[in-house]
Amino acid sequence: MTYLQAIILAIIEGLTEFLPVSSTGHMIIASSFFGIASEDFTKLFTIVIQLGTIVSVIVLYFKRFFQSLQFYYKLFVAFIPAVVLGLAFSDIIDSLLESPTTVAISLIIGGFFLIKVDDWFGDGEETEISYLTALKIGFFQCLAMIPGTSRSGATIVGGMTQKLSRTVAAEFSFFLAVPTMLGATLKKSYDYYQDGFVLNQEQVNLLIIGNVVGFIVAMIAIKSFIGYLSKHGFKVFGYYRVIAGAAILIIHYFILELKVV
Repeated sequence: MTYLQAIILAIIEGLTEFLPVSSTGHMIIASSFFGIASEDFTKLFTIVIQLGTIVSVIVLYFKRFFQSLQFYYKLFVAFIPAVVLGLAFSDIIDSLLESPTTVAISLIIGGFFLIKVDDWFGDGEETEISYLTALKIGFFQCLAMIPGTSRSGATIVGGMTQKLSRTVAAEFSFFLAVPTMLGATLKKSYDYYQDGFVLNQEQVNLLIIGNVVGFIVAMIAIKSFIGYLSKHGFKVFGYYRVIAGAAILIIHYFILELKVV
């Protein structure tokens, strides 16, 4: 991985992590174009640079992270399903992380869903999140284990099914990203070490750059997304996903053939 590739991947991560378009899916496609998707360090990089986006959430919502212990209890309840299913199906999930076809199909299916989700659920009036609602959102988050689904999209829609407003659902999705991404980073780093890999100085530098760039871009993306979502809803993201998914399939099977193995 070059420094330019690291910066591009970090920009993609920062822009897409909190949008319902799948950051993992976009990074898989980008790294496939670069020809580095199958490299072990690339897989580690795409997970670890999420730490930068975690920090952006904490900085933007600093006061909310110190409002009450119930805030943390509800995040923990929502986090449980991802822990259980993530550990149970980690090998399957890792294999899917090398498939542009999986990403494309997930983008298209999720896109059609987002086009209709505002009509189905609208902008709810609930502003309080119960423990049961948090748990249900946690199960929705598990859908994002399929690359291309979008963790933020799944959790926001999960909140909307519980009659939460789009803004409240989106903010809870951001908060839930903190333990989820931190847990994924720790597990991926541990697995990388267990497989006998050791980071060299250049790889450490790449991770630092990736996190800094991801942090800056995510700060901008979060502010822009909340404002847009509260006024316009999900349709534009749905159309984007369908177009992007179709384009990936066409490029992969008829033009370049994205090779990731």
